Amino acid sequence: MKTQPKLGASLHAVVITVSDRSARGEREDQSGPAAVDALADAGIPCGPARVVPDGVESVSGAIAAALGDGSRLIITTGGTGVAPRDLTPEGTRPLLRTLLPGISERMRQVNAATIPTAVLSRGIAGIADSVGNRGALVVNLPGSVGGVLDGVTLLAPLVRHVIDQLDGGDH
Repeated sequence: MKTQPKLGASLHAVVITVSDRSARGEREDQSGPAAVDALADAGIPCGPARVVPDGVESVSGAIAAALGDGSRLIITTGGTGVAPRDLTPEGTRPLLRTLLPGISERMRQVNAATIPTAVLSRGIAGIADSVGNRGALVVNLPGSVGGVLDGVTLLAPLVRHVIDQLDGGDH
């Protein structure tokens, strides 16, 4: 019988909220803390959410910093819509070596059942190289608390398998 990988100190998850208003202190970040709490409830350790302004450079810089810290799971919230400053996917894509389109497709499908505009989310998911290990799962979630909670619910049962596979585990 195969055992699940232990996700204590070996898994370092990071949540990055992408929001101009939250970065400027004009609006309290609610989606980042919701993601952190949902991850903790799923048994995935995570520090406090980091907040960065919208933009390709700020997103890619924050993800690169999390990868440099050895993070194995990086979740972004916000910046996945169609507004001119919604550039989270553009900041994420150059860091990914492998895309996992099924994750994002499933999130849009599940959310569209109750929120028709969910199909407009441009969030992506994939594997990025990470310092000191074989890779990290990076997922863009929408900026709404509901979208984040739905996203973490979808991701929680997948994370252990993804990390196990990245570490050379068998199918």
